[in-house]
Amino acid sequence: MAELHIGSTLAHLRLPFSLLLLPVYLFALGEVPSPNTFHALVVFIVLHLFIYPASNGFNSYFDKDEGSIALLKHPPKVSSSLYYTSIMLEWAGVLLALLVSLHFAVCVIIYNSFSKAYSHPSIRIKKYPMLSFLIVFLFQGAFIYYSCYHALSMGEAGQEAPVWMAGLVCSCLIGASYPLTQIYQHEEDARRGDRTLSMLLGVRGSFIFSAMLFLAGSCLLYYYWNTRDERANFNLYLICFTPVIGYFLFWFIRCMKDPAQASFGRTTVLTLLSGLFMLIYFGSLLFLH
Repeated sequence: MAELHIGSTLAHLRLPFSLLLLPVYLFALGEVPSPNTFHALVVFIVLHLFIYPASNGFNSYFDKDEGSIALLKHPPKVSSSLYYTSIMLEWAGVLLALLVSLHFAVCVIIYNSFSKAYSHPSIRIKKYPMLSFLIVFLFQGAFIYYSCYHALSMGEAGQEAPVWMAGLVCSCLIGASYPLTQIYQHEEDARRGDRTLSMLLGVRGSFIFSAMLFLAGSCLLYYYWNTRDERANFNLYLICFTPVIGYFLFWFIRCMKDPAQASFGRTTVLTLLSGLFMLIYFGSLLFLH
């Protein structure tokens, strides 16, 4: 039985899913003029091996999904070990964050607090479509970018890179995928009493909302690189994201003909495709930098 609990806990931590948020860290790392190498390693470990998995596990414990969730087609039943593991990972991450700075540790605590409020039954921000979107939009994008940039630059203000604009780019690109990750869960979310953004928008509206936010993020990114006379970085962005845009349009057309195409499988393909090319893009920028 213990082994089953261990397997279930590891599955719900969704470590591969945490890597899909890696581009925000890579973007910040690439924009810091002279990053502290030790801090860079600790920040990566804290976020991607402790904080993100802890958030995934905590939310899974209270959601108790029976249907497919992000990267898990058949999620195993949750147990109390998942809850305690997520809490231990969370606070271990906070302690490790202190190796960087008190400021970074406070940022981690703030992120943890809003992450827990997202699914905890006493607050459950997830029930409110616009508020839940804004929490994900802000904290998985701009807030994490700011936290990483501040930690990696040792608190020095980014004169070469406007931190707020880069953070907003991250928020737009992450927010663009948010309703599409919920598009196949309408029935299960409704059973729990949650009203997600995708339910509010509908299938067609979810695609239109995502397209508009992606376009906004792309325009901001163009302005960001153009003001720094680095337009080649935006040209690389267009090349990297052409396959993602192509699949998005293909899936959108299929869903308009048959709403059943708004499925876990299609969502997973788009999630992995966009995550892969975001990693390629921001990883390439880091290498070039």
